[in-house]
Amino acid sequence: MRAMVLEAYDTPLKLRDLPVPRPGPREALVKVSACGAGLTLHHALRGTNPVTLPAIVGHEIFGEVVELGSAAEGIAVGDKVTLYCIVHCGHCRFCRTGRESVCIDSPGMIGNVRHGGYAEYMTAPDKNLLKLPPRLLERYTPAEIAPICDAMATPFKVARKSRLAPLETCVVYGAAGGVGIHMLDVIRLAGARIIAVDRGEAKLKALEKLGAHEVIDAAKVDVPAEVMRLTGGLGADVVADYVGSRETLEKGLACLGKGGRLVIVGLTANAVPSYAAGLVMRNEIEILGSRGFTRQEVLDCLELSALGHLRPVVNHVLPLEQANEATALVAGEGNVGRVVLTM
Repeated sequence: MRAMVLEAYDTPLKLRDLPVPRPGPREALVKVSACGAGLTLHHALRGTNPVTLPAIVGHEIFGEVVELGSAAEGIAVGDKVTLYCIVHCGHCRFCRTGRESVCIDSPGMIGNVRHGGYAEYMTAPDKNLLKLPPRLLERYTPAEIAPICDAMATPFKVARKSRLAPLETCVVYGAAGGVGIHMLDVIRLAGARIIAVDRGEAKLKALEKLGAHEVIDAAKVDVPAEVMRLTGGLGADVVADYVGSRETLEKGLACLGKGGRLVIVGLTANAVPSYAAGLVMRNEIEILGSRGFTRQEVLDCLELSALGHLRPVVNHVLPLEQANEATALVAGEGNVGRVVLTM
């Protein structure tokens, strides 16, 4: 099979011809049709999100089950599937209560601790493979479906974690990125107001076209002051930060009104924000972390997408051999939406 392999950090992925892997007893072999490329993978290639080398990265897949392990359950040959990418034990107290993203025994993600989807074939545990709804297959292409399991499930969890309610205001930092852009549909589904924050006129126009009620260019204006102006001095109810720099975290906190919730989703290395504890206490502000998503949240996003309530935003589709070009697009300043590789 063809695979794009990371052999050393900060080096280009190499196209290799490798043996097709064999599934273990509780695993399945999947023929991969498409795999999303995001900042998580960009950090893996740089070593800021360590992986087991040599590595086949990639965890946002669309594929078909072609072989089952001797004891595999819940899936069948021929099933069209996507991936729940977090390797989880299934028996700790967090897994038992549907919080697999903080599994006590999790070693990490598929694509980091075991080979992922930048290949024509991959194996995965049966509990990590999710069968796709028939209506979803009718509505979207494999390249559009692939990112739903992460790029859409991540903001879906943010909305739930922050208890985003109808008529509330949500500010999204990094709104044009491959994950942040999917927050727009989630906010709209919640019946809330969208203030999208990013940099550059092209990105802001794309965000307006995708339904943002207001957009703010962080390169030109003071974001907290503009949020206060747009909300009549009340401030935002929720800030979802998909950048996670010291600057965005501090300004995100300043955007909040009384009872506001700051949700940290993205995280820049060495981001150590300062904040006024008195302000947090007096205004009853909450600072929340949101790591990944649960298995059920992926299933929910697949169903909501099948019904047309959530829409994947994919702006670049490249062949597997152009995985390095995909990485450059993801890391570039001008990218809007998700980048996807097809096999």
